[in-house]
Amino acid sequence: MKKITIAFSKGRILEEAIPIFEAARVPVAPLKKPGRQLIFESERFRFMIVRASDVPTYVEYGAADLGLVGKDTLFEGGYDLFELLDLKIGICRLSLATVKGEKLPERRVLKIATKYPWITKSFFSQRGRQVEIIKLYGSMEIAPIVGLAHAIVDLVSTGKTLRENNLEEIEVILPYISSMVVSNRKSFYLKNQEISALIESLRKVIGGEKT
Repeated sequence: MKKITIAFSKGRILEEAIPIFEAARVPVAPLKKPGRQLIFESERFRFMIVRASDVPTYVEYGAADLGLVGKDTLFEGGYDLFELLDLKIGICRLSLATVKGEKLPERRVLKIATKYPWITKSFFSQRGRQVEIIKLYGSMEIAPIVGLAHAIVDLVSTGKTLRENNLEEIEVILPYISSMVVSNRKSFYLKNQEISALIESLRKVIGGEKT
């Protein structure tokens, strides 16, 4: 059998994915406490731990056959990949939010803080609004409070962080975001038997079937 290389990223998605892969009899135990090690080998698999935003790049360029990546990253990046399976983990939405009770100015250029410039520009372009993107990677909620931006476009799960910072969602841009298993196009054909078997095992776990 051909060995499959899978790219993971540390954090919530990895934690939620490990039980699914274990139930599908994939030996991911070393990923529970990887320490500083970034590559793990087994008889049938090679696991890589990379930055979340880099997962689709490793897969697209063939350094990994498969990867786990959020739909938000796929929408934003426009990668040339096959989307094979929705793992139904890390579920959230992408929303426009601003300070509670405040309205967006109607005629001015809107300043929007986000790490999703392409999605944000497309969203406002469809509404005929001109926007200035302020790219941030964390602590997004601060931007409208201190006057850096009129609003933010960011991922929302429970909305607790927004509420704690006196912000509110005013529109949902992408109502359903989850983590996908994606494949390098060439790998999908060269290792089709191995990849298809893995995807089917994962699908059965997600569907509650025994593997």
